[in-house]
Formats: sequence, structure tokens, C-alpha cells
Amino acid sequence: MKPNLAFAISGGEPQFLEKSRHEYTNEDKKKANLDNVARDILYKTLDKNMFSKIKTCATAKEIWEKLTQICEGNDETKENKLTVAQQNYESIKMKDGETMTEFDERFSAVVIELTSLGKEYSNRELALKVMRSLPREWDVKAMAMRESKDLNKMELHDLFGNLNAYEFELETRAEAAPSTSQPTKALAATTTEQCSQSTSKTADQLSDEVMSLFVKKFGKYLRRSYNPSTPYNNFHKSDKVNTDLNCYNCGRPWHFAADCNRPKKEDRSRDDKRTDDRYRRDDKKECEESDFRLVIN
Repeated sequence: MKPNLAFAISGGEPQFLEKSRHEYTNEDKKKANLDNVARDILYKTLDKNMFSKIKTCATAKEIWEKLTQICEGNDETKENKLTVAQQNYESIKMKDGETMTEFDERFSAVVIELTSLGKEYSNRELALKVMRSLPREWDVKAMAMRESKDLNKMELHDLFGNLNAYEFELETRAEAAPSTSQPTKALAATTTEQCSQSTSKTADQLSDEVMSLFVKKFGKYLRRSYNPSTPYNNFHKSDKVNTDLNCYNCGRPWHFAADCNRPKKEDRSRDDKRTDDRYRRDDKKECEESDFRLVIN
């Protein structure tokens, strides 16, 4: 570029005119070649939508300035993007089933976005944020790293490298655990089954013993309650029967009329009446026969 002598001064700023190519020096040719290389690199990295927005730019510098304006926006846009990025940073947590490598990619993307927007964090702040974002299963590892490591000097990639190594160790132990714990599980199942069978047998035996004892006690109670020959002294205090209570049927104590094995009182009365009538008939017959014999004599 060379000064435009016709319009050397315009608003206090110098004006330049583009040199013709035959006027290029070796230095100008070198700069023009580098500009072509830079534009070619930028063109190859852009999609069709973005390329349509910068295709009118003549130099690589113009392309870069246009891209910066499109991506970063004005000051208000930058402030909004920074607010959203900080919210993502504060709320980021390691998800269930997510590997440490996947969490590393998500966390690093948020940090890079914040850095591009002018917000940077120290190594200690980043390390503490990562540890707070881990699940509860990682508390022991996080506490050990806090006590043994200098977080001010630990880079983010070193932190995730340490966590990846610990995750690999946990996975290795988890894969080896089923083969070693299988006999234990089988033994526990066998023990549980044996205990269940033993408990069942014990319960059955106890039930039989209780029933046998109940039958014995009940039989003894019946013998004491309904056997008139049982001595008075053999009764338990709670089994004593009032001696004033006698059987209404036979008049004997120690049982009730419903349990009396003697004939009913009414039946005996009828039998006695029948016996008396039979005796009367016999006496009358004997008297008649005696009178008849007297008359004959």
C-alpha cells in the first residue's frame, strides 16, 4: 500500500491506495502469500452458512474481525454469554453412569468458554470445583487429594489424569469382585436355607410339645373336676369346688346333674312307682288267692 497523494489527509487520517502487483517488493509478495494461506485455512474451517457471511472480505484480517464480531457479539451479548457460562460452571455435576473422561470433556468445555469470555479461575478454584462436582462415592478420594496434593500447582489435566487412574482401579476391582464373592454368596444362601429349615423344625417341635402339655393339663383337669373319688387334698387351689354344690340328680358332690352318670331323677321316680304298683298287684293277687283257698276249705 502507498499513500494517496491526492487525498493525503482526510479527517486527520492518512489514506492509502493499493499497489499494483508489478510494484510489489519481495516483502510485499511474502505478506500477500501469507494472507492467501490464512484465508485458505479460514475458508476450509467454515460451514456454508458462516462462509456466506465473510465471503465479501478481501483479507484474512477482515475475515477474522468479521468472525469475532459474529461469534462474540457486542458488549451486551458478551455479558449475557458470560452469565450463562458462569451458571453452567456453578451447576455442573457428574451424571450417573458418566465416565470421568466424559465429565472431563464437559467441564473443560465450560472452562474454555469462560476463558474466551474473559473469566479465568485459578488452579485451586478449578480443582475444588471438580471435587465438589463428583458423586458421594468419590468423597474419600477427593479428601485424600486435598490433604496430599498442592492444589495451587495442580493443572486441570493433571487432576483429571489422577481421577481417571482411580476410576480404572475401581473398575478393575469391580470386575474381579464377582468371582471371589460367588462362593461367599453360595455359602450365605446355604446357611440361610439351613437356618430356615432348623427354625421350621424347632417351631414344629415346640408346637407338638405345647399341644402335648396342653392335652396332659386338660386331661388332669377333667379327672380332677369330674372324678368323685379324687381326694380333696390333690386339688390345686384354683381347682377347688365348693362342697355345698351337690348333684341335683343323685345328691352327691363334685359334679353337676348334666354330668351325672346315674339314671335321671324322673326316671327313677317312674321306676319306683312301677315297682310299687307291681308289689301292690302281687300283694292283691296273693290276698285273693288266700281268700279263695279259705272259701274252698
